[in-house]
Amino acid sequence: MKNSHAFLIVALAILAFAATTYAADYQLSKTIPVGGDGGWDYLSVDSTAHRLYVSHATKVVVIDTATEKVIGEITNTLGVHGIAVAPELNRGFVSCGKENMVAVVDLKTLQTLSKIATGKNPDAILYEPKQQEVYTFNGKSADATVIDAKSGKVVATIPLGGKPEFAQEDAEAGRIFVNVETKSEIAAIDIATHKVVANWSIAPGDTASGLAIDLKHHRLFAGCDNKLMVMLDYTTGKVVGSAPIAEGVDANAFDPDAQLAFASCGEGTTTVAHEDGDKLTTVQTLKTAKGARTMTIDPATHKIYLAAADYPAGTEGERRPKMVAGSFKILVFGPEK
Repeated sequence: MKNSHAFLIVALAILAFAATTYAADYQLSKTIPVGGDGGWDYLSVDSTAHRLYVSHATKVVVIDTATEKVIGEITNTLGVHGIAVAPELNRGFVSCGKENMVAVVDLKTLQTLSKIATGKNPDAILYEPKQQEVYTFNGKSADATVIDAKSGKVVATIPLGGKPEFAQEDAEAGRIFVNVETKSEIAAIDIATHKVVANWSIAPGDTASGLAIDLKHHRLFAGCDNKLMVMLDYTTGKVVGSAPIAEGVDANAFDPDAQLAFASCGEGTTTVAHEDGDKLTTVQTLKTAKGARTMTIDPATHKIYLAAADYPAGTEGERRPKMVAGSFKILVFGPEK
């Protein structure tokens, strides 16, 4: 009887722990006013430096994540899409889509040091620390440009066979994964040879933009235009699960501690789903803001950041209405404590 009672206590404790590991209760904790006009694209976090980088119009806005205030900006980045940081080199790399260039930035002064030519319309950008290389994923030339981060020299151009979107890396496996949007595939790139070594279908997903990664369980999460977030096992290249999402997805994120995958959608919601083996289960549909389609996560604090703006009344049905002047802002959501 005593043993049964002890077993019951242990079992209940395990169930309670399991519930706390994936229960999602994200709430709006802060709105950071940024202001200014123009569109936006990627956000990226440097957890160690407590910085959030936000692309906005022709510049990158820099926010201190500890004080949640704007502390500077990187200018002269025409057609900016994203920023990748190389902390050990004190360098940032900004993809300037309208210039077909990458801007090399001093992370301390936020000054542009030089520019490097890439393929046409560099969009997503990634720093690969193992080889100390920067990858730009170029929408109009359907390829990736690989740059030596120290010398600034282009070392390879990788044909992708279609328009690339976001990318993620498993450095231990020596692979970079990128959505090839126009082919509804994920391409796997070998970082040593700079060659595509596999192409995997994301069916039943279609036309993916955002991509997130779970390094421990070897999973990729792709946000697709047909209102699905698909989960792919990148050891086999097979889609093993999916979860419904809203219209207009453009970014994904993953919290490895909570095993939660996020998909931010321009319709005004962010889906939060729990990963459990080959199961992907929606645990929260977070109300955000119209147009809040891009996001990032700080894995150190578990906060997610979304770019948003206000829109005039009567523009609800428009795909890309003109924002209210000066209303650009960052929405900060965190799990309720």
